[in-house]
Amino acid sequence: MGYIHVYTGNGKGKTTAALGLALRALGYNMKVYIAQFLKGMDYGEIHSLQLFPNVTLERFGRPKFVHGKPDEEDVKLALCGLNRCREVISSGEYDVIILDEASIAVHLGLFSVQDLLNVISKRHERTEIIITGRYAPKELIDAADLVTEMVEVKHYYAKGVQARKGIEF
Repeated sequence: MGYIHVYTGNGKGKTTAALGLALRALGYNMKVYIAQFLKGMDYGEIHSLQLFPNVTLERFGRPKFVHGKPDEEDVKLALCGLNRCREVISSGEYDVIILDEASIAVHLGLFSVQDLLNVISKRHERTEIIITGRYAPKELIDAADLVTEMVEVKHYYAKGVQARKGIEF
């Protein structure tokens, strides 16, 4: 039986934890699908994931951060991604499905929490779903079987250290 995981909070490591689970699944020859919302920039994980034949990665974001209110293109890409996830989740083709930054997409109003809940409710009973992103709404937390909150205790960003290639991106 598959479960729903939510990795949320203001600390670093949500996507990293989800990718660690994907790596574990790949070690047992499972099929993994990853949808990245709001991420269109170059990240190290993109290069690494291309080395694995059992991973499908699709990205539904532009190559820039969304600051403030998202624009029409951000909404269009997110809805396209959510529709694609609906197909993938209901197919039963994948053992593990990661919806990276889906919580933040809800928070920014790119799609509703109810839309997200409707999509994940269509999953095959054996499919594991992992949803990442800050600000996971209560409805999503209530629907999840496992919730982990990453809490920032200390971060070198506060000292002005910029994101580093291979470490943060």
